[in-house]
Amino acid sequence: MLKQLHKSWWKYATVLLLLYTFIGGLMIDVPARYVLHETIRNLFFHVPVWFTMILLLLVSLVYSIKYLRTSKLVYDIVAQSCAKVAVVFGILGFITGMLWGSNTWGDLFSWIYADTKILGAFIGILIYAAYFILRGSVDDEEKRAKVSAVYSIFAYVLLIVFIFVIPRLSDSLHPGNGGNPAFSMYDLDNTMRFIFYPAILSYFGLGLWISSLHVRIRILHYKINKIAV
Repeated sequence: MLKQLHKSWWKYATVLLLLYTFIGGLMIDVPARYVLHETIRNLFFHVPVWFTMILLLLVSLVYSIKYLRTSKLVYDIVAQSCAKVAVVFGILGFITGMLWGSNTWGDLFSWIYADTKILGAFIGILIYAAYFILRGSVDDEEKRAKVSAVYSIFAYVLLIVFIFVIPRLSDSLHPGNGGNPAFSMYDLDNTMRFIFYPAILSYFGLGLWISSLHVRIRILHYKINKIAV
């Protein structure tokens, strides 16, 4: 029992941090900011899910490199699982972002095609959608893993370029881009920091938890298929 508790401490911490984030994010007093008003609470949900996507894709990149160095199939399974969960978090980031933008920036379709960071994020998700299409098009197990691992390296570099580099070179409605002051300088006061940073940890912990479950399922499927053969 104690051994199991020792292994799962981070899962309990994730649950507690998620509860803290949701309760605190909805209950604390937030600064009154022009245009944002109460929608500023979405900062505790929208931004952390994007950070989680980026961090999970970084984990996927690391395990892709590990696979190329060792050819151990388990590393390919981890890389694929983290990428899959990351895309789900990216979609959640889009949904929360669209809800936020429609309430603060105006009509949804008046800015969604014009903001460089939104377009960059959308292209980034499409790049990883192509990653899964590529995996599905290769039948050979080892070849699929190698091609996917190499693609993952280039995909992550392109993601960083489209999300962080290009938006800083042009005007954007997002804070911290195109001359727009970063939210840490304007919107995020000390009270919100006590929720915001734990929120990032909680969502990342949740992402790792889901990814680990997906890895276990994939390994079980692999073993069952090997036995069947």
